[in-house]
Amino acid sequence: MAVKICNVAKKSVCHRKGLRDGDILVSINGNEIVDVLDYRFYATDTPLSLTFTNAKGKTKTCKVRTDGDPDSLGLSFETYLMDKHHACKNKCVFCFIDQMPKGMRDSLYFKDDDSRLSFLFGNYITLTGLTENEVQRIIKMHISPINVSVHTMNPELRVQMMKNPNAGTSLSYLKRFADAGISVNTQLVLCPGINDGEELTSSLEKLGELFPGVQSIAAVPVGLTRYREGLPVIEAYTKETAKDVIARIDAFNDAFEKQNGHRIAYAADEFFLKAELPLPPPSYYGDYCQLDNGVGMLTLLEDEFTDALQNSDNLSDETPKREICLATGTAAYAYIHKLCGMFMQKFPSLQIQVCEIRNKFFGESVTVAGLITGQDLIACLREADVKADKVLIPNVMLRSKQDPVFLDDYSIADIEAAINREVVAIDCDGAALFDALYSETGG
Repeated sequence: MAVKICNVAKKSVCHRKGLRDGDILVSINGNEIVDVLDYRFYATDTPLSLTFTNAKGKTKTCKVRTDGDPDSLGLSFETYLMDKHHACKNKCVFCFIDQMPKGMRDSLYFKDDDSRLSFLFGNYITLTGLTENEVQRIIKMHISPINVSVHTMNPELRVQMMKNPNAGTSLSYLKRFADAGISVNTQLVLCPGINDGEELTSSLEKLGELFPGVQSIAAVPVGLTRYREGLPVIEAYTKETAKDVIARIDAFNDAFEKQNGHRIAYAADEFFLKAELPLPPPSYYGDYCQLDNGVGMLTLLEDEFTDALQNSDNLSDETPKREICLATGTAAYAYIHKLCGMFMQKFPSLQIQVCEIRNKFFGESVTVAGLITGQDLIACLREADVKADKVLIPNVMLRSKQDPVFLDDYSIADIEAAINREVVAIDCDGAALFDALYSETGG
């Protein structure tokens, strides 16, 4: 297998050696190039021997010297991965994509399970689609860390939950990776009465045995939308069942920390909110290695914000009073409201109206800001009778900075036209929140 070169930068080292747009890159230093991992791994050597086939079908080999940076070769390919994404072949009983309504953009229905994206961008994979060659390549290239959706360490239960006969046997890859010195971050999407309780305790203990290869475990509650017709019945977490999850994780961590010096398992913030328990302090989360799973996000947000607030004594607040609106999801609402209250005590010139967006689109059991749609934002702001001329929202509501649209394809401009107010997306960290609020005081 080989990959097609889409563009060769003019005056680059490869252009000077005769490579052109449309040529096929066959190998680097005798190693076949299949995708981006091969390319970026082997192109770090120097010098390089590139074998390629030109438009006339002639295969040539050239030698180039680089600084060890693959980008210095000047080669671009049709896609970043150089081939198609690897799709997920599981039929997980809790899959969020299966709970999406019809009629949304196609990309929202793609189930990713690509080990390359796990390494490059932190995506989670299930291991069920890996071939033996891919496992060996991960070990050979020492691709680390990788992120794995484990869900349970019980092979039979994993098969039942993921509806894939490879789900149980693929758990053996975890030990192979750990033995090879590859770091693994894991997640457990917990479903009440299925993989929590004693199954959770067992999974934590078995993953703990793979330490230090397994360096973190995140427990996340199953996300349930109102579009579950025809899907397996799964109950939502209650106050008591959420408390049980936290208690089991704490018990595991207490024993693990005595033996190994630190904790590796964490319950997502949602469990603490559901259990009506205070969030742990910053020291509980170490280096916040599971932020993308919603583990410690609110604690870090408050810590960063209060730090910025405490270091603002030299900042002025002499501008006329004005109002600003800040809209967020149900999960973070109480914490954002608290932080804004602290800000107004110190900078009374700014009055902040915090709006709680209830998720009518997916169902009110979905509380995170990242799953808020544009239409729910509009409805919330209209109901709240917002007086401010500017609305701040967390940027996780949007697809990306380059493509700032909501899940239902509403754009920022659509929202502004609907509510006749300016809408500004801000970064989701405490310092950014403080800076955004302080800028509104005219400081």
